[in-house]
Amino acid sequence: MNMKKLIRVCAVLLLVAAAAMVIVYRMVNKVPSADLPLNMQVYEIFEDGGCISCHSADPELPFYAKMPVAGKVVMKDIDSGYRAYDIRPFMDALKSGVQVNPVDLAKVEKVVLDDRMPMPKYYLVHWGSSITKEKKAIVLDWVRNERISMYDEELPEARAAEPVRPIGREVTVDEAKAALGFALFHDPRLSVDNTVSCATCHALETAGVDNHQYSHGVNDQLGGVNAPTVYNAVYNFVQFWDGRAKTLADQAAGPPLNPVEMASPSFDDIIAKLDADKKFRKEFLAVYPDGITEANITNAIEEFERTLITPDSRFDKWLRGDDSAITAEELAGYELFKKYDCATCHVGPNLGGQSYELMGLRRHYFADRGLELTHEDNGRFKETQLERDRHRFKVPGLRNVEHTWPYYHDGTRETLEDAVRDMGTYQSGVDLTDTEVAQITSFLKTLTGEYQGKLLTNDTPRDVIHDHDHEH
Repeated sequence: MNMKKLIRVCAVLLLVAAAAMVIVYRMVNKVPSADLPLNMQVYEIFEDGGCISCHSADPELPFYAKMPVAGKVVMKDIDSGYRAYDIRPFMDALKSGVQVNPVDLAKVEKVVLDDRMPMPKYYLVHWGSSITKEKKAIVLDWVRNERISMYDEELPEARAAEPVRPIGREVTVDEAKAALGFALFHDPRLSVDNTVSCATCHALETAGVDNHQYSHGVNDQLGGVNAPTVYNAVYNFVQFWDGRAKTLADQAAGPPLNPVEMASPSFDDIIAKLDADKKFRKEFLAVYPDGITEANITNAIEEFERTLITPDSRFDKWLRGDDSAITAEELAGYELFKKYDCATCHVGPNLGGQSYELMGLRRHYFADRGLELTHEDNGRFKETQLERDRHRFKVPGLRNVEHTWPYYHDGTRETLEDAVRDMGTYQSGVDLTDTEVAQITSFLKTLTGEYQGKLLTNDTPRDVIHDHDHEH
């Protein structure tokens, strides 16, 4: 056989092999049947994609996981995958047809948009795992429909599927209970020495925080964690950084008995003080005929805190279709906010409060911080004792964030710019440029809303982090 014929034969063989590979690739990357409900089509895509192999507590290990070299790579990928995201609740929700968590929705959407998963070293071995264009279209279509169905308010077509949602202008509450809750929220008699009220650490005129690194309780004792804002807390799926309170009422029951915060011996002591006030007792009985009880006190405070919403920020107006509500610089900041995965955790009306996330996902925050670890640094682990929950915290909402400094659970970042830059480093794994920091910060400032028709402000001097409560 001469050289020309050999080349032709080789070319034909290569074409045949390529065609065969395409056929096999298409066979193993079949699109789910259109007869299936959309959620089950998505379920099949992610099941075939092998996501559960790395992103779960009980991964399905491939045969080569036991091999000396490959096994180390596999186990490292599994460890980092599960550390970053547990896909099991998402898959369970898909299979049962219930609404998925908005954070899961955002994370899945971003991964598919960016073509991040599965990693090449996985789909080169597991051909059927690839997210093809057809599969991608199915997932993104489902994400859009799912997100729109999550919320009552209908947004313009161009904004309908944004991961961030506007705050509603109204909230349904019992006005009488809310009024009583307002009084209790500001009543120092909930503390042992009548010096500290809920408003001491969560003043309404300072964006629902006290702007201290750690709050000051009775006898000027310091707490161990930065006080989160009470504004828009109604949107949080749990309360406190560690999620130990399921409801606002549960949260309201905590500080009065905390020995560092309000230090009352019991609710019986609080009730006795309130009951001795004849005028207050009469007002209370008018709302709660069964009298002053712990349950009624915390219920009233919860009802009041439900009213602490801040709608009509400039960004909300943009979401509702007003293109002039934000500047090009601020819009560029929002696009970066989404590009760098911030909008995979900071979602929904409060831009957060819907999940627990690891502080230091891409780089070890606590090692770099250089301060001794505290009990509060354990985060969710304090409640569950599960090692995976160590250093995981409820994601804070970002509404009115320009006024709620200092930042993070440990209050170590004084300025919003510092917080943004370090979130890029520790959570997104990117070194943000000065321009990017400025743009994202400008976007975050569009999230300041109105309370009772007036723009939220905070005139507290920015020197509080430098006082003695900065020390661990």
